[in-house]
Amino acid sequence: MDKTKTLILIRGLPGSGKTSFAELLSEGGKYPVFSVDSYFTNKDTGEYQFNYKENHLAYKECENNTKLAMESSMEKVFVDNTFTLDWEMEPYFKLASSYGYSVFILTLENRHSGENVHGLTDEQLLKMAKTYKLELLPERLREKK
Repeated sequence: MDKTKTLILIRGLPGSGKTSFAELLSEGGKYPVFSVDSYFTNKDTGEYQFNYKENHLAYKECENNTKLAMESSMEKVFVDNTFTLDWEMEPYFKLASSYGYSVFILTLENRHSGENVHGLTDEQLLKMAKTYKLELLPERLREKK
C-alpha cells in the first residue's frame, strides 16, 4: 500500500464535532471531505433537511465521491459520518484496498457538550450509542477476548 495515500474515516455520534474536525484536518479544503450529511444540506442556504427515504442515495453519493477522489489519487481523503455500524465502513475499506489507500479511523467523543444539529431526540442518540462498537485490538487478538 502506498503510504502517501490515506483515507481517514471520522466517526462519532451526532454532535461530537465530526464535521468541524474534518474541515480542520482538510487544511482549508486542500483535501476533500465527504459526508452523508452533504446530500441533505442545501448548497446555497446551508440548511440541513434529512429525508429518510433518500438515505440510501446519500450513502451512495458519499461512496461515489470518495471513489472519484481516490481515482484522481488525492493524497488524503476524509469521510465524516456516524459510522455506528460496521457495515457503514465496509465500502470504504474496499475502496481503500482497490485504490491502494491506508485507512485510519478516528472516533470523536462528545466531551464538549456539542449539540447535534440534526434534530435527533435524546432517545435516538441513546439508541445509536448502544449499537456503537469500538475495535481497539487488532483482528488477530479479537478472537482471544
